[in-house]
Amino acid sequence: MSGAPACVAYVGVGSNLGDRSATIRTAIARLDAHPGIRVLRCSGLIETAPVGPPQPSYINGAVAIETTLGPAALLGALLQVERELGRVRDPAERMGPRTLDLDLLMYGDRVIDEPGLSVPHPRMAERAFVLVPLAEIAPNAVNPRCGRTVASLVRELVGPTPPSSVEGGAASRTKEVT
Repeated sequence: MSGAPACVAYVGVGSNLGDRSATIRTAIARLDAHPGIRVLRCSGLIETAPVGPPQPSYINGAVAIETTLGPAALLGALLQVERELGRVRDPAERMGPRTLDLDLLMYGDRVIDEPGLSVPHPRMAERAFVLVPLAEIAPNAVNPRCGRTVASLVRELVGPTPPSSVEGGAASRTKEVT
């Protein structure tokens, strides 16, 4: 990474087309290979029902990264990895199936609302498929939009026993995504 100040950010990962796990592992490896990004921790993956039109189930997870990229540049890097791994964004089908979805969930303690970029992710507090994996790797991270920890948001949304991973949790591992 460059000499710019580093920031810890969190990225949601998901896929419901093709070899979902392999796509997510490849995406995480590509993020880690980016000169401005270092993967710190990866959650396990959970299988979840889709939101939107009928489509295959998703697997979802979360990744903690350290980055020297600004928020807009980081979002650009996420979108580039999505494209490289076959994601085609169709504005007419916003909630449709996808090979890969990389969402910038939080960027340090910043609140950003500008065209094309809203951080923390505006709907993360409503989505167990985002919060459960994120709580695995960063339970004490505070959502700066509402001032609450990820763990407290999970408890409010899903109760004391969240869904378990379908693929081994990686919270205790660093950069292991195989």
